[in-house]
Amino acid sequence: MKRPKITDIKATTVTVPLAAPLRTANGAHWGRFVRTVVEVETDLGITGLGEMGGGGESAEAAISGLQTYLVGHDPFELEALRFKICNPTASLYNNRTQIHAAIEFACLDIVGQFLDVPVYDLLGGKLRDEVEFASYLFFRLPNETTGMGEVRTAEQLVANALETKRKHGFRVHKLKSGVFSPDYELSLFRELASAVGNDAVRFDPNAAYSVQEAIRFGKAIEDLNNDYYEDPTWGLNGMRQVRDAVDIPLATNTVVVNFEQLASNVQNPACDVILLDTTFWGGIRPCLKAAGVCETFQTGVAVHSSGELGIQLSTMLHLGATVPNLALAADAHYHHLTDDIIEGGLLPYENGRIKVPSGSGLGVKLDRDKLEQYRELYLELGSYPYDRDPSRPDWFPLVPNTRWADPTVAA
Repeated sequence: MKRPKITDIKATTVTVPLAAPLRTANGAHWGRFVRTVVEVETDLGITGLGEMGGGGESAEAAISGLQTYLVGHDPFELEALRFKICNPTASLYNNRTQIHAAIEFACLDIVGQFLDVPVYDLLGGKLRDEVEFASYLFFRLPNETTGMGEVRTAEQLVANALETKRKHGFRVHKLKSGVFSPDYELSLFRELASAVGNDAVRFDPNAAYSVQEAIRFGKAIEDLNNDYYEDPTWGLNGMRQVRDAVDIPLATNTVVVNFEQLASNVQNPACDVILLDTTFWGGIRPCLKAAGVCETFQTGVAVHSSGELGIQLSTMLHLGATVPNLALAADAHYHHLTDDIIEGGLLPYENGRIKVPSGSGLGVKLDRDKLEQYRELYLELGSYPYDRDPSRPDWFPLVPNTRWADPTVAA
């Protein structure tokens, strides 16, 4: 049987609106996600789908630059693909991890379609039919059109959390923070934990706190039903100091995102839970390899979110379906979106879970009309600087005297 060979690679950047702009310690999503959709075509007429965050014209140019590497490549040969794109023996000269992820997604999609099996069967078979997600709450600016959706006060945060729980059935609630002062966010997080009752909670200030601030905050929430305390400070050394002082599991998606860092964490633990991101780790297969290491050394794992549309969400679902040691709800920005570029629109949540696609390959298809609609919107609006907050035009993350937003001032 003739196997497919890559004949072309196309990249299309889109921007899809959010219900409201999302704020973080490092900036904000200005009311929309910018994502680059990758299509890998083959000589058998099978097209595989990939997705990567942001990038716009630079991402499209980077994908185009891989033509000479990948045209003629066999999508089954995934290890050779890794060396062609990321060459781990020459990593000083490239930084193509996220690009490799998008191409790997597409190749797995092609192989699955060729064999008429879901991607999870290529990864060892699924252990679960659906993946549970946390609510992933943010401080938000008002929607630019409606003026609605702001989350700044305790009342707004609790109302948003309870509405999100009612609508989607979440039983775990994560607050992305580091926007306001630690004391203010502490009071709001405790209000949130009280409001959701027996549900588990997570707190993630995006490494905005000093070691001392992180320890003080962590000790002040030890009595809550915490799943984990995510990236309270920066660096393996900083995280070790917090871990030694605070009686809550520490999680990360910033300081353990490759195998060297994972080895260091095994030898001298700084984090108890590794958040595996199919983009940041360079694909689904590297995440599975990392999960195997974590299983061996009894380190927890969960599935991380980097601001996905339906294509990457599918990769997260296939990963979540196949990881044996997945004991924690996954993250997803997905419920903040107002639309998607896949056929059928947004995948639904049921009781805080999303079913794993069972069709061949990734199990999702592009809606060409939506792709064109949001491509045109991207061309109209352009990209945006993630590391800026639109409510504070002169602000940069962690600059002294501008570090925390003022909670008493509405945007």
